Amino acid sequence: MLFFFAPQKITAQSVTVDASIDSLQIMIGEQARIKLQISIDAKQKAIFPHFTDSIIKGIEIVGIAKPDTQYLNNRQRLLITQRYTITSFDSALYYIPPFSVKVVNTVYKSKSLALKVISPRVDVSHPDHFYPQKGVMNPPFMWSDWAGTLFLSILAIPLMFLIVYLIIRFRDNKPIIRHIRIEPKLPPHQLAMKEIERIKTEKIWQKGRSKEYYTELTDALRTYIQDRFGFSAMEMTSSEIIEKLKEVEAKDINDLKFLFQTADLVKFAKHDPMMNENDSNLLNAIAFINETKTEEPVDKKPVPTEITVEEKRSRRAKVLLAVGIVVLSASVLAIFAFVAMKLVDSFL
Repeated sequence: MLFFFAPQKITAQSVTVDASIDSLQIMIGEQARIKLQISIDAKQKAIFPHFTDSIIKGIEIVGIAKPDTQYLNNRQRLLITQRYTITSFDSALYYIPPFSVKVVNTVYKSKSLALKVISPRVDVSHPDHFYPQKGVMNPPFMWSDWAGTLFLSILAIPLMFLIVYLIIRFRDNKPIIRHIRIEPKLPPHQLAMKEIERIKTEKIWQKGRSKEYYTELTDALRTYIQDRFGFSAMEMTSSEIIEKLKEVEAKDINDLKFLFQTADLVKFAKHDPMMNENDSNLLNAIAFINETKTEEPVDKKPVPTEITVEEKRSRRAKVLLAVGIVVLSASVLAIFAFVAMKLVDSFL
C-alpha cells in the first residue's frame, strides 16, 4: 500500500502555487494587479480558477491577461503565470481568499491576500458643499520646449530674403554673385569692336537665332553711338538714332540705316534675312565704327574704372537655380506650417 501511494505523494510535492499583489492599498477607482504563479511538471496540466466579473464582492476584475508559460530545468518543469487586474469602488479592508488550482484531479491553494481601499478626503464640516471637477492644468512655460520653434522661425526670415533675391536674379538672367574687377577703360570704338568680335565668333545667325543676333549687334552699336556722340541712343528708336546722326555726323550712314531697318524687321516682323545679308550688316557695323571712331593720344594713360562683369547663365545653371528656388520655397512653407501647428497646439 505504501508503494502504491508513493507516486501520488511525489507528484503532490512537485506542485507549488503562489499568489501576490503589487499594491496593498489603493484609492477608490485605482487598479491593482494580482499575479498567480503555478510551478508543475512539464507533463502535467493545470486548471486555473474561473472568474466572471469579480473575485469577491466589492473587488471587480478589470482584465485577465493571457497566461505566460515558461519552461525550466531543461524543459522538465513548467512555470505558468496568470495576471488579474482588479479595482474597487467601495472603501474597506478586503480579505481575498486563497486561489484554487486543479492539477491531476488535485486542488492546490495559494496563500490569501489582503487589499485596503481608501476614500479621498472629504470636508465633513461642510457636507452640503459640492465642487465641480477641476479644469485641465496648463503646463509651465519652458524655453527649452520652444527652442526649436524659435530657431526655425528666425531661420525662415533670411531664407525668404534669399528666395526673393534668387527669383530676381533668375528673372533678370543674371549670375547669383556679381564679379567686379578693376581694368582700364577702353575707348568706345574698342569696346564696340570687342563686342562685335564676340558676336562674329559665336556665329549665332547660322544657328537660326537671327533675332538674338540682331539684338546683340544693334545693342553694341547703340552703346558705341551713345559713348561716341553723347546722346541717349539706348533709349531711342532706330529712326530717331538715324535722324540724330544726320545732325552730328557728315559721313554717309545709309548702310547703318539699312542695318537698323533689317534689325527692326527681324525683331518685330519675324523677317528671316539671307546669310549674305547678315554678313553684310556685320561688315557695315564694323565700317561705321572705323569711319567714326576718334583715336586717343598715344601718351595718354588709361583711367582705371570699376567694371561689373555680368556672365551669361547656362541652361544647366538656370535649371539648378530654379530647383534651388523650389526647394527653398518648400522648406520655408514647411517651417511656417510646423510653427503654425505648434502655436495652435499650445493655445487651443
